[in-house]
Amino acid sequence: MRVLAVDPGLTRCGIGVVDTVATGRRAAMVGVGVVRTPATDPVEARLLAISEGLESWLDEHRPDVVAVERVFAQSNVRSVMGTAQAAGLVLVAAARRGLPVAMHTPSEVKAAVTGNGRADKEQVTVMVTRILGLDAPPRPADAADALALALCHLWRGGGTSRLEAAAHGALVTGRRNAYAEAEAAARRPRRNVVVRSQASSADSRR
Repeated sequence: MRVLAVDPGLTRCGIGVVDTVATGRRAAMVGVGVVRTPATDPVEARLLAISEGLESWLDEHRPDVVAVERVFAQSNVRSVMGTAQAAGLVLVAAARRGLPVAMHTPSEVKAAVTGNGRADKEQVTVMVTRILGLDAPPRPADAADALALALCHLWRGGGTSRLEAAAHGALVTGRRNAYAEAEAAARRPRRNVVVRSQASSADSRR
């Protein structure tokens, strides 16, 4: 599975693309970058630049799913507005291509990558570098955050369906095993009268 993840922002919008490798929790980075817009430009021009950047990444990498960080209200309302606007562009771009979208909270992403939902950006960057086997840490932090988001979805979002499938398979297998054991027990000639009775009942239904 290929995940394109976006850490939304109006000034810096981090984008990371990660692939699963074989099975399990291994992953490989496909690409990472940041779409930047000058703070001096009009908001509409900045949003257009971000939209065009997202479209370019989606066209080039053709992901199976898009992950975006869920926006939370903070003390800086202006910053939150810009982040929410950028996140909205991600949702629209994914919907235009019919791609599923997953949203993960910042604490969920931090916990998935570092084991600590309150980890700082530097801790996230260090773990992303180590997990993906990168030669150098991705900079700026927005780029590392996007890769962390992609890893979070691979392990938590993508893993959910696999766990459900495994559980369903185990349930079906368990039922089959139970049926086979019951059938084998019925065939054992320990109590002949019971065996004859079952056989006669079966004959009567034919």
